[in-house]
Amino acid sequence: MSNKYSTTSKTAHPQTKAKSDPGKILDPPKSLKERIKWLGPGVTWMAAGAGGAGELLFPPRIGSLYGYAFFWALLSAVVLKWAINREVGRFSVCTGGPLLDGFKTLPGPKNWAIWIIVVPQLVVAASAIAGLAGSAATAVTLLLPGSNTLWMAVIIVISISFLLWGKYSVLELVSTFLALGLALMGIITAISVFPAPAKLLEGAIPSLPPNTDYQEVLPWLSFILAGAAGMTWYSYWVPAKGYGAAKLKADSEEPVNVKKLSDEQQTKLRGWISEMTLDNTLGVIGGFLIVTSFLILGAELLQPKGLVPEEQKVAQVLATMLGEVWGKFGYWFMVVGVLVGFFATTLTNQDGWARLLANGTDIILRPFGSKGRWRDQKFLKKVYLVVLVGIIPIAIYLIIGKPVGLLQLAGAIEAIHIPIIVGLTLYMNCTILPEKLKPSVASLVMVLLSMLFFIGFAGLYVYQLITGQGG
Repeated sequence: MSNKYSTTSKTAHPQTKAKSDPGKILDPPKSLKERIKWLGPGVTWMAAGAGGAGELLFPPRIGSLYGYAFFWALLSAVVLKWAINREVGRFSVCTGGPLLDGFKTLPGPKNWAIWIIVVPQLVVAASAIAGLAGSAATAVTLLLPGSNTLWMAVIIVISISFLLWGKYSVLELVSTFLALGLALMGIITAISVFPAPAKLLEGAIPSLPPNTDYQEVLPWLSFILAGAAGMTWYSYWVPAKGYGAAKLKADSEEPVNVKKLSDEQQTKLRGWISEMTLDNTLGVIGGFLIVTSFLILGAELLQPKGLVPEEQKVAQVLATMLGEVWGKFGYWFMVVGVLVGFFATTLTNQDGWARLLANGTDIILRPFGSKGRWRDQKFLKKVYLVVLVGIIPIAIYLIIGKPVGLLQLAGAIEAIHIPIIVGLTLYMNCTILPEKLKPSVASLVMVLLSMLFFIGFAGLYVYQLITGQGG
């Protein structure tokens, strides 16, 4: 997940000519040209994810293990996550702030919802960063001498250095283009080995194959497009881009009182919800094409050979897919793609988690009257960067040393966390927002279905853990 848009931004998109009204809510873009200029969070989300675990690692892994048996689950996850992200975006468009701003106002014990968000994400962040950096290291060992553990630690140190000194804009731009190039090459390769339509159609029919290991399936479904953390990050990117009430909130020291919005302001916000929906939809479509392509590559190129991207052979096995079609060029392009893709994802995820947890920690400490640097989110972010997503992942990797296993752990926790974030977001949108801005009945149904979907797969995963039937 990329955190390209600074969460402290107080200005609208520099290329727009939209004018603000006395209520300081910008006019939503109307022409096609204006709407294209305002695209951002969803498209960047798709581009950043092109080199991550949800698109690059787990789809070919599932394709190799189960063929197209879970294609129906892929389709379901993509559609349902579109609905989830739209509700996250709806809240941010209408309030001008991230989900945590709403969670801290929920009735009940002080900041209980913030605790529910922050605590699991401490484990997810450390495990995921260790897994992502370890996966990137499997590519380095094919290019340079040295152990996987050594290069994992080097990657962590380099990425943190970029973030602490803020010198990564060029790297982010290069890695985004390379990730998109890798995704495009993956799509073209998938087209060249495209299966008989009957195979995909058969996989589109819901079924649960016998002897399925849900330790494999659940993390995949979790990381497709975005996990629980990615959903909260999206709520930062939307207002940072300038959508909806972002300027109204930025220009005021008080939170936006959505109950006092005028009819004209609400009409404008509906226009921004439409723009956010377009942005989200394009990002989801792009992500779906990438995930499906790599699932096809796994099923068509890896499964016949009995190859599975695993642990220290992630880059080597993934490179075999493109190498079979494109020769040496494809093989080494994929090796470099794995390195840059997972490195860039490591960097942007470190940034995203550090921002999220710094914000959450600041909110939690406020009732205790804490002052000084422990209430300074910039300082807290640096602490989380160095300790939680720096030192701790290296220590975890020294002990475990299994990048795929660590990502599976993080993905499982994320999947269990998703229904919680979805439920809280839906509650806020239905109780806080005025009638004109609330989700439709269709949106409510889709979001409720998404909760049941992830609860169902999480239940199967937990059942296997308890009974010892998993892999």
